[in-house]
Amino acid sequence: MKNNELFRASGIMAVGTILSRITGFIRALLAVAVLGTALLADTYNVANTMPNILYNLLVGGALTAIFVPQLVRSFSDEDGGHGFASRLVTTISGILLALVAIGVIFAPALVKIYAPEFSTPGFETEREIAIAFTRYCLPQIFFLGLFTMLGQVANARGSFAPLMWAPIANNLVVIAVFAAILAFQHTITIDSITDLQVQLLGWGTTLGVVIQALILIPVVKRSGIQLRLTFGVKGLGKSFGLAGWTLLYVLISQLGYLVTVNVATSAAVRSAQAGIETGVGFTPYTSAYYIMLLPYSIVTISIVTALLPHLSKLAIAKDFEEVRKQLIRAIRMVGVVTVPSAVALLLFGPLMTEVLYMGISLEDSRYIGFVLSALSLGLVAFSINLILIRGFNAFEDTRTQVTSIIIINVISVALSYLFLATLDSNWVTVGLGVAFSISYIVGLFVTIGLLKKHVGRLQISQFASQHGRLFAASIIGMFPFFALAQYFGWAYEETTLTMRTLRLALVLIGSGVAYLLMARLLKVSEIAGLKAFATKALQRARKK
Repeated sequence: MKNNELFRASGIMAVGTILSRITGFIRALLAVAVLGTALLADTYNVANTMPNILYNLLVGGALTAIFVPQLVRSFSDEDGGHGFASRLVTTISGILLALVAIGVIFAPALVKIYAPEFSTPGFETEREIAIAFTRYCLPQIFFLGLFTMLGQVANARGSFAPLMWAPIANNLVVIAVFAAILAFQHTITIDSITDLQVQLLGWGTTLGVVIQALILIPVVKRSGIQLRLTFGVKGLGKSFGLAGWTLLYVLISQLGYLVTVNVATSAAVRSAQAGIETGVGFTPYTSAYYIMLLPYSIVTISIVTALLPHLSKLAIAKDFEEVRKQLIRAIRMVGVVTVPSAVALLLFGPLMTEVLYMGISLEDSRYIGFVLSALSLGLVAFSINLILIRGFNAFEDTRTQVTSIIIINVISVALSYLFLATLDSNWVTVGLGVAFSISYIVGLFVTIGLLKKHVGRLQISQFASQHGRLFAASIIGMFPFFALAQYFGWAYEETTLTMRTLRLALVLIGSGVAYLLMARLLKVSEIAGLKAFATKALQRARKK
């Protein structure tokens, strides 16, 4: 798969992902406008994070990542893979339903595990609201799993776009829910929120996920796969053998994210006890994390989703050298966007968030910017790691991935608790961003070493030189604008939203143009390829 072919395969998905992220960001802005960034928002986000942790892990290469290579192989079966796909979807759906039932029953225990300091005397209301939100959100687990499974079936048949477009419907439903509440009551507090509002927010969020999953049913039918309710595990032995290691991968990752939620909510409670009103807990972390994921999601996921079926076929054909080349090519292509994005988020984080999160105080929005700058340090390593993990998936090697995720999470957990013990409570969440970044930077080198067993030595120099030039182009192009903003104190000045928006536009547009010019001077070939792809995409759009 050449560069242009990979660009074409990921183009429609990129457009869908961009729209999905735009609507998702509007959704996040409305959530902050309604719930704020302090403890009430944390009760909602902790509850909504429990099923979403599973979703993110599944999409990122966890449980159902085994589907693509397994389904590709099943197409050679006598029935064209219909029976295999039906049995796999039926079996895993049953498991997910059982997990939902168990979770709803033990919701208080889940809240105790994820946010233990909500049980602190004086925070009983926060605990009860978190439990209620959790029970309303947990059914999402089934529909998130169903969405991912149906999406993997469609991907295996070469249909990529619907998986990227379906979340838009989800976002629109939740946007409508938050907008309706905002229209009748501008802000909600811990003391003023009603049971009806908790139910509307909880069930409304879950409804969005239900619609997102059901949209894919006709897509799968059109792809030629006829899914039926088929019980039994005939032919699933290998899949569950692979899933055994993948479940361990999921468990380790969940424990790592559990610590992040745990530490962030602890920091929020301690800050509230100290009289700090600025939101400094889990909600600022998730808000910043979402922005950090934008370039990663738009470019990395689009390219990797298009690349994985091709990698699986190359692995089946034992063309290991070509697998290595495709991975390097994907890393280089993704770096064109993720490297300048990381530098921009690092330098201009508070400038961005004080404009984007306009519905809250400047102190709250700037704090999200500080967390965003900390997270940006790990963006490039995080993206490369996802690409390399897809290499393991192509070889159906879920076992080796576990070593990488163990090391990443051990580092993250150790640093998270270190920061909780040593930093002031209002800076702990920024420390969590640093912990995330350091863990993935170190983990990247571990993953590269582990992948050697399949594709031979993956020389870092094959993409490090290009990434070095990209970092040089980004820093040289953007630093003058950062110095300008610092000189005039733009990140700390109290001014109107219009003025903040104009300043941000000046900084980002100027930095972007300067980056492209410097990258061209430094002869980064992928810039020309990206430009050619964008030009062709615009020409096709005009013809239509």
